[in-house]
Amino acid sequence: MSEAIALARRGVERGDGGPFGAVIVKDGQIVGRGWNRVVGRNDPTAHAEMEAIRDAAQHLGQFHLEGCQLFSSCEPCPMCLSAAYWAHIEQIYFAASEQDAAEIGFDDRFIGEELSKPPRDRTIKARQIQREEALEVFAQWRESTIKRPY
Repeated sequence: MSEAIALARRGVERGDGGPFGAVIVKDGQIVGRGWNRVVGRNDPTAHAEMEAIRDAAQHLGQFHLEGCQLFSSCEPCPMCLSAAYWAHIEQIYFAASEQDAAEIGFDDRFIGEELSKPPRDRTIKARQIQREEALEVFAQWRESTIKRPY
């Protein structure tokens, strides 16, 4: 956790983004590092946990991170938590809470509220179009002999 907090500090000192850092650990060794680089990269997805997951996946040469733990300087936001699930992270440890982050202007509660609504009732409206065309590609993937399920 100390390394995650040090990375958060590094990001703040560089002006890269919010005060967040994260590491991925496997078998007691750090295999991925990241800090918030939203501002530095002009990338709204460049959260510390996302950066650490990307780094670990590249380092390990695999997209599933079974047996890995995520250490984050703050409780992961909905996007980062979802990414941890997609990556098959085994366990998450965090230092500051969601409430602590909200108190300094990083309030993600509205995202959870939005996700609980039907798509048509969300602030960002969603409408289904061209389903049949998309389903053709789904069928192609289902029949593919080169796919790697995940």
